[in-house]
Amino acid sequence: MSDALPLPADAAADAVPEIETTAEVEHTITGDVRTHEAFHSRFLEHDRTVMVYLPPNYDPESAERYPVLYLHDGQNVFDRATSFGEEWHVDEFAEELIAAGEIEPLIVVGIYNTGEHRVDEYTPTPNAELGRGGHADDYGKMLVEELKPFIDSTYKTLPSAASTALGGSSLGGLLTMFLGLRYPTAFGRLAVMSPSIWWDDRVLLSDVEALSAKLPLRIWLDAGTAEGSETLANARALRDALVAKGWTIGDDLAYLEELGGEHNEQSWGMRVERVLKFLFPTTKPAPHAS
Repeated sequence: MSDALPLPADAAADAVPEIETTAEVEHTITGDVRTHEAFHSRFLEHDRTVMVYLPPNYDPESAERYPVLYLHDGQNVFDRATSFGEEWHVDEFAEELIAAGEIEPLIVVGIYNTGEHRVDEYTPTPNAELGRGGHADDYGKMLVEELKPFIDSTYKTLPSAASTALGGSSLGGLLTMFLGLRYPTAFGRLAVMSPSIWWDDRVLLSDVEALSAKLPLRIWLDAGTAEGSETLANARALRDALVAKGWTIGDDLAYLEELGGEHNEQSWGMRVERVLKFLFPTTKPAPHAS
């Protein structure tokens, strides 16, 4: 999901309208996906829909528990009828990869954005030039203090940070990295896709550079080569900042520049399979010291 704003030149790829449901498009949900309408938060003004994918053979009576992946812009995650253009096919990829034994069985939570309020909720600081933004801390409180406890109490989850992932694209990628740095005791795995690092003079890079020590985070970071030179330069800068703090590419940091990848749902969806394999391998990666 990209961002409907009068943006600076280096962020022009983010300028698209908000998502609206298109009734004429066929629904494409695969597997067991539950809907929770109008999830309310005391930290945010607007309610939102939450979708929950459950792995094959999920049994609420079983002792088995599952890792969880939380994804922003939930309209785009499972269903083409609600997505902006193409969906990510997370449900289809999860079904196939779990059945093939290529990833851990997992629960996936798609958190809908709230349309025109998305930019305010997904950004860590106010942007003086744009005159908006800066409520990512409130969104984080909703996620950590309200939604995660709800999911953990409703479904058979593994609630530890080591078993909990967060992901998103564009401003959702910015939000993911920001909240990963803020809540390493809640999230231990991050999918940071085409992040909008340009926001507020690249304030996210300052947050990484200000770390006193490496955090116990397993991070996927990417960008597409067709997203523009500034986007690639920013992604490389974030990669380099993480490496300088102790992350190792090929170990607890995956970095991809997707040849021909664009700033849209179709391109991000084409990377979902690799993201899931990196974040949820069947052979669990060794923990990394903070």
